[in-house]
Amino acid sequence: MRPVSSLLAAVVLAAMSVSQAAAACAEDRVEIRGEFGTVRFRVVVADTPQERAQGLMRVPEMPRMAGMLFVYERPESVAFWMENTLIPLDMIFADETGTVRRIHENAIPLDRTPIPGGDGIQYVLEINGGMSEALGLSVGNEMRHPAMTQDLASWPCAAD
Repeated sequence: MRPVSSLLAAVVLAAMSVSQAAAACAEDRVEIRGEFGTVRFRVVVADTPQERAQGLMRVPEMPRMAGMLFVYERPESVAFWMENTLIPLDMIFADETGTVRRIHENAIPLDRTPIPGGDGIQYVLEINGGMSEALGLSVGNEMRHPAMTQDLASWPCAAD
């Protein structure tokens, strides 16, 4: 498990490094496309049970276009809560194809109320609260990242 300070440092460094013009599908970047166009977030990937359990707990702030991508081994029913999470977050729940199935906006810091993502969710992107609305993100948008099974992806990394 990564210490919180190193996780925050990784998010900050990922947000500050690699230009927007870099090649598609980098480990430190999630892209989402929809009617609004394409948007990119610098991310830290949480793909082990320990990393997913830690999430963004105790992180005091996050750069504007940064986040954390939670990757599950297979589609499942997921729920999140905000215990020990200090900043409001938007949670973008996607299925095995990377298609956005649900968006929960402005999750309340420190709240223990479960936030269900629904069934068949394999990827969850957490970003700063309010960003989904500000960017025009919606259900049906497509997400891509190298951790996604490319032959199932609605927007595979090889496609530009």
